[in-house]
This record gives sequence, structure tokens and C-alpha cells, in this order.
Amino acid sequence: MSSIKQKARPSKRMRNGKRINVGKWNKSLKNSDVNQIWAELHRIVSSHPLVRASKKAGFLVEEGKYNVYTDMTQELFVALLSKERFQHYLDEKMSDTEIEAEISQIELTNLLTAQLRKRHPESYRLARRVSTLIQTSETFKRFDNIDNPEVHRRLADRVYGLKNWKNNKSTRTQQELEQRVKKVSFHNRDTRMVGCTGDAQIVISNVELEKLIVRVFKAVDSPVNVRSLRGLVMSRLPIMDIYLVPISNNGKKDDETYDLDPVDIREDPEENYLRQEAETEARGFVENFLKSLHKSVRGKAKQYNRMINILWHCYLISDGGTQLEVADKLGVSDSLVSDYRKRIEANLQDLSFGGVNEARQFEKVLKIQVKELITVEEEEIVA
Repeated sequence: MSSIKQKARPSKRMRNGKRINVGKWNKSLKNSDVNQIWAELHRIVSSHPLVRASKKAGFLVEEGKYNVYTDMTQELFVALLSKERFQHYLDEKMSDTEIEAEISQIELTNLLTAQLRKRHPESYRLARRVSTLIQTSETFKRFDNIDNPEVHRRLADRVYGLKNWKNNKSTRTQQELEQRVKKVSFHNRDTRMVGCTGDAQIVISNVELEKLIVRVFKAVDSPVNVRSLRGLVMSRLPIMDIYLVPISNNGKKDDETYDLDPVDIREDPEENYLRQEAETEARGFVENFLKSLHKSVRGKAKQYNRMINILWHCYLISDGGTQLEVADKLGVSDSLVSDYRKRIEANLQDLSFGGVNEARQFEKVLKIQVKELITVEEEEIVA
């Protein structure tokens, strides 16, 4: 399904003065056009505001080589197919608009909330509790519908504040809200177990949660929309959303499952000893190499410093530039840089390493020492 290149061509209709896209569902379902059905579902998923908001907030995890929208489309397709919803739409003779609305507003929303509840159980539960408290408690009031009580907005976009605030209370930017909420102390975790099965910690009681919301409002001193308020309140709570993934078959004998033994990538004592020994040996190689370079210019300081700079720009850093650029940077001729490079390479060829690790350690130590030499030289020039 995920390799489909055909694009859906939904029809355009009007709703409340706005143009909306509606797929040709009946035609696709009657013809059993699987490609077109999948393309229509992908269009709905990609444009669904809750899906886009969840992706932007990092609540949805990309799995495998496909993106979030493709994974979600595949799950939605399988869910509708397993529940025989496609056949139900045909049997009930639902219109294209009705089918589109049910898939978008009911099926996809239910699928997404189930995923969020599974991946972020505490965040999801606390966000719901904050939303419920802010609407039901007499401590708070809504600010965005004072002049127009009939205005309809999604819950996340509704603006609330403390009841004793004036109706014309000024609002603050999101950046100001996030800075001011830091004044609110972090709430300790309530470890009491709750729920039908008693396997969830309460984190914070409703009484304490309401007090925390009040403290947040007083700290930000501004009406806040529900979406931002949930984030501000939850930033003051010790939330732990742990999503466990099994890595073994739990003792079951199954040809299609395998026991996995996670690899410990930490170095053992032997590897640590060998690494330190290689580093010590590499330092000796570096000292001898630099001495040989110093000897090749007969111990002259100016020529040696020039050679060290050529070694740095031409061999030890990736963005040192071409040979002509290095020559221009050092204020010497291109032929002189070429001559010095031949001397450096001749000395490098005289080195003999016992393995790749020794060569890597040599390069690492050489880069550190050459950088120190260049820094000392620059400081002397400035002085």
C-alpha cells in the first residue's frame, strides 16, 4: 500500500462558505479500487488537524522507513477493513460527504486518541483532567466568548483565566508564558495507586491539580488557551510516559520469534587497557614524527612553524582548502607548499603501525598537539 504513486482527486464542495475536499468514496468502494481508497485515506490523514498537531508536538513516532502519515494511513485502512466499515457504508447507502465525515471525525480521531493514550498514558490522562477542571470549576472563567457567548470554538482554542480577573485582562505571548511559569515550584509526585486495576499512580489529586492551575495563572498573569495551559501545567508535574517494547519471546517456542540479547557497547577492562596502551604508544609516534619534521628543516623555527601550518590545513582538518588556498592563506608560493607536503608525506611513510586502532590514535593525538602548537604561535604573534 505504501508504494502507491497514484494521487486522489477529490471533488470540491461548499460548507459554511468554505471549500472542502470530498473523495469519490462510493465509486471507489463499488469498484473495489484499493489504490484510490488508500490515496483518499492518506489525504484525510495528512490534512487532519489533530494528526498534524500531534506530529508537530512530537507525540507520534515514525516507525520503519515510512513517515507518520503513511504509517497512520496504513493503520486506519486496516482498522476500517477489519471492522467491515467499507461494506457498511455501501449497505447504508451513505453519501460521499457522510463517509468522509465519519472517517475523519470518528474513525481517525478514535484511532489517534487510542495511540496517544497508549504511547503517552500519563500525559494524555493529565491533559484530560486539566481540560475537565478548567471547564467545570467555578474558580475559572472563559474569556474568548465574553462579547459573543454563542461563538463556537474547539476546546483547545478556548481561552480561560481566573474568575476574579477583569474581562479586558491583557494576554501575553507564548514565550512570556513559558518564562513566567518557571516561577511555579515543581510538584512532588503522588505515588498512590488508582484505577480499576490499581496499576496507575495518581501523580496529583484533583484538589492539588486545581491549586496548581491557579498558581500557574497567577504566575503568568494572563488568560491562556487550553492547549497552552495544559502544557504549562504539565511542565510543573513529574510525568513519566514509559513505552516498553518486548525484546524476547518470553520463553514461547515460535519459529518466527527470536530471543534477543542486547549488545553491551561499553568497553571492558581489557579494551580499556588496550586503548590506554595504544594512546601511550601513539604519543611516542607523534613525538618522533614531529622531531623528524623539525629535523627536515634543520631546526629553523620559521620553516618549522610553516610546515606545522601546512600539516594542519592540508591533512588534519577537512575544510582547510585547496593547496592554492593554503598557500594564499600562509602568504607563500604554491611550489613551497608542494615541497613541504612531499617532506610531510615522506615522514608519514616511514611510520609503521601495528593496526588501524594505533593509526587512529596517532591521528587523534597528532591533531591535539599540532593545534596546541598553532595556538601558541598565534598568541606569540599577537603579543
